[in-house]
Amino acid sequence: MEVRKITADLLIIGGGSAGCMAAIRALELRSDLKVVIFEKGNFKYSGSITRGMDALNIVSIPNFTTPELYVEVNTAACDGILDAAPSFEMARRSFELLKKLEGWGACFPLDKNGNYLTLQYHQKGAFLTAMEEPNLKVMMARRAKELGVMDINRVMGIELILNDGQVAGAIGLNVRTGELVVCHTKAVILASGGTARFTLPNSGYLFGTFDFPGNTGDGYVMAYRAGARLTGMEHAHKFMHVKDSNSPLMAVAITRGARVQDIFDNIVMDKSNYANTEGPMDRAIQENRGPLRVKLSHLKPEKIDEIEHILFSTERPAQERFFQNRGIDFRKMDIELGSTECQLCGGHGPSGILVNEKAETDVSGLFAAGDTACVPKQHLTGALVFGEIAAEQATEFISSQTVAKIDDRQVRRIEKQRNERFNTTCRDIDVQELEYKVRRFIGDYVVSPKNEYKLLRWFECANRFEDEIENEVVIRNPHELSRLYEIENILRCATLCARASLERKESRWGNAHHRIDYPKQDDNNWFCHIILRRGNDYRDIQVSTKPIIGLNGKEAIL
Repeated sequence: MEVRKITADLLIIGGGSAGCMAAIRALELRSDLKVVIFEKGNFKYSGSITRGMDALNIVSIPNFTTPELYVEVNTAACDGILDAAPSFEMARRSFELLKKLEGWGACFPLDKNGNYLTLQYHQKGAFLTAMEEPNLKVMMARRAKELGVMDINRVMGIELILNDGQVAGAIGLNVRTGELVVCHTKAVILASGGTARFTLPNSGYLFGTFDFPGNTGDGYVMAYRAGARLTGMEHAHKFMHVKDSNSPLMAVAITRGARVQDIFDNIVMDKSNYANTEGPMDRAIQENRGPLRVKLSHLKPEKIDEIEHILFSTERPAQERFFQNRGIDFRKMDIELGSTECQLCGGHGPSGILVNEKAETDVSGLFAAGDTACVPKQHLTGALVFGEIAAEQATEFISSQTVAKIDDRQVRRIEKQRNERFNTTCRDIDVQELEYKVRRFIGDYVVSPKNEYKLLRWFECANRFEDEIENEVVIRNPHELSRLYEIENILRCATLCARASLERKESRWGNAHHRIDYPKQDDNNWFCHIILRRGNDYRDIQVSTKPIIGLNGKEAIL
């Protein structure tokens, strides 16, 4: 196993939607830049969308909706816990993004009046704009390659390199060979997704997650270790999706007339209350009126055809085989729902690295975009917009920088750790068994319903798991080595989640943060961000609060 060294002007860690768009934008601005991407999977098909997408969930179309209205409805959806400026900037640039994608060939269907087809997704304003592009990621990856990006596939970022508090590069690990890749660079954009592999899915499959299972909180942990602030880590959210496949369905089906029913055929959700996705279904489950199911059989045949076309061509084509194998015909049968695993995610919730409207973190030369950054409920629109913003700011930053010196001691420390993890003496815990146990314990002690006893119990468990990672797990090949680094990141994200959850002594966001010992929402004391930052040691989690900042740049008041 070797150590490979490369240099770049800009390193992007994560080649999904945000990372790919960041690479494109950086090279549009300066074609002379050397832009490198560390991608854990294959750049062509990587990230949470993998290949195609059926909509941009947030588009502020001129003379139809406004960025101000979007900030209003998203503030309500987040129970007030968001800074307005990043969300406003995303909405402000959203229509420009749509036109850019359209110019590349992405299809945005029009209604009978020649307007973009929009659907009601939020409480107010039809911000969801339909898209029919089964090859969106392929299209973007091809464009980035044509512009000259250097994509290094099968490499996960594991450590940022600092020089006097400024980013000077990063260390990656090849998940197939165990080779370390050290990139010496002037700026880094973290775009490696959230923590999809957090608790266990109900299916029991370790990789049967709603989002890309390669998203294991790598960016969160790297940023935290480098000194950047994290926020919203107490928001461990789960969804109701297609049982056993954890595939999305609601945004496509309910907005087109489908409805969720309980076992007594009571309508739990339809278009009238879809924006309130948490309450009705949570109550039905708590009252033992499940399993819940989606009914489409009452819809006109052409509407069912439309839903099938979206699900099977752009959203997740594998669903077609899933339903066929189970003999489910949408025209005759209902679709059973089940809760997904919990996840930490800046795209579907408020978890992530604290950034401003310029995608800047606290660490000089470090930027973040997509699910790695906290721009609450930003979805694909936010990933693409903030990918561009991060690239614009990083490119400007690079123009005034010289290459900083790398401290080889950081590289040697990581190399030594990697080599020691191949020592099999007195080690007998299988890496897959460890992951199963870690994620089961996260489900037992970290996520809702939460209480002080359970959260404190997690810290005891985490210390034991840390010791097992260093001394008892047997690693037989480079793939298992990469799995061990992923489990370590999952474990540390869980500790960050537990620490933030212990601090927020209230319940908020439905099932994402429900404390039995503090069952009410307490705006008088907890209308604020919970901020986590590394102390002198990575185990020393410093906790503070930060006020909510409104559109006027001042502290928001309820």
